[in-house]
Amino acid sequence: MVAPVGFDRFSDALRAGVEIYQALKSILRSGGHNLNVGDEGGFAPTLPSNRDAIEVVLQAIEAAGYRPGEQVHIALDVAASELWDADASNYHLEREGLSLDAGELVDLYARWCDEYPIISIEDGLFEDDWAGWSTMTQRLGDSVQLVGDDLLVTNIGRLQRGIDDRAGNAILLKPNQIGTLSETAAALDMARDAGWTAVMSHRSGETEDTTIADLAVAWNVGQIKTGAPARSERVAKYNRLLRIEAELGNAARYSGKEVYGRLGSR
Repeated sequence: MVAPVGFDRFSDALRAGVEIYQALKSILRSGGHNLNVGDEGGFAPTLPSNRDAIEVVLQAIEAAGYRPGEQVHIALDVAASELWDADASNYHLEREGLSLDAGELVDLYARWCDEYPIISIEDGLFEDDWAGWSTMTQRLGDSVQLVGDDLLVTNIGRLQRGIDDRAGNAILLKPNQIGTLSETAAALDMARDAGWTAVMSHRSGETEDTTIADLAVAWNVGQIKTGAPARSERVAKYNRLLRIEAELGNAARYSGKEVYGRLGSR
């Protein structure tokens, strides 16, 4: 994913995201890759490795005329529970032909973070690998946002354990995952009280409802994850945010990189 945080207004950040998406499409087409898209609108080409995926996104950022690491950063959603081999108790990276324990996978992330402008990693480890999450947070948490989605499931019980164990430093908020707005708000309040950041999020299966866009602004969450600028159920949220920015006029404020203020330089 791209995080266009180096802008003063949401509309400028969205423009960057759209232009990068179209540049990526052109790069993939010229490389002979398929242009299939997933549920959330992202491209799904067959690439040799995970590193190649990061590299091609960086190419797209530069091809669109933006500066990686300044205007636009990289955010990873690893979904590491899908990499977890319960029988072997390790993480299997099929493309690379690697089987890694939690420490080795964190070492891999650390190398990537040194090489690339990665500002956020979501679900970097298996959802019940609490010790691994604590290790990852100790290693990377001062400079990278470590977001718990499968780990926390917008649940204050699991969030409290994450805070106590220093397992992550950010929560993904999915109102229809936990079931009520009051429970979602409680999770946001608990995260903020602990000094964590938060990301409002869509679901893989979505509709054109735009409530999460309004909640992201009303609750001053600072970040939203709602898919690629493709497919109407994703674009609807961005259009709603554009309208909110226009309605607020000069009172509108785009958090940008300020939301990561307590993180070190990345």
